[in-house]
Amino acid sequence: MKVLKKIVLKNHFLNIILLLLVQLGVSQNSPSSDFWNNVRFGGGIGLGFGDRFFNGAISPSAIYQFNDQFAAGTQLSFNYAKINDDSLFAYGGSLISLYNVIPAIQLSAELETLRINRKLAVRGAPDITDNYWSPAVFVGAGYGNRNFMVGIKYNLLQDDRSIYADAFIPFVRVYF
Repeated sequence: MKVLKKIVLKNHFLNIILLLLVQLGVSQNSPSSDFWNNVRFGGGIGLGFGDRFFNGAISPSAIYQFNDQFAAGTQLSFNYAKINDDSLFAYGGSLISLYNVIPAIQLSAELETLRINRKLAVRGAPDITDNYWSPAVFVGAGYGNRNFMVGIKYNLLQDDRSIYADAFIPFVRVYF
């Protein structure tokens, strides 16, 4: 009897979840809902290489365009670097807010948190590993149009443990 009760409760729970998902799908297709019309996707890709050096980064992003001037959203970040026998893997996320003073000038603020996993190779000794969280707060300004922006941002929390070599970081933003 207990097993039958569990099965019935599980079926009711699954039916309720299915009903909510169907309702959510129908509400997104209604003419009064334009949420997805205001969502823009984009991000960035980075690649660098040289003599015994490689760096690759990808950062997909999604923002919600509240009006012609203000947008906010999230970004995921993945970065891998290898220099000689040393390596670094960083991953995390950001909260982004964008404000267009005029259509061509954009101000931005970004809160980023990355998990840093570093491995330093030491000759004749075991590798040194360092794993930690690295926060960053960026303020920036850019020039461009609605879909493409180029500019510079400044890390207010720059320190020696940051993966960024300098507090000033150039950026290119692309959203569709």
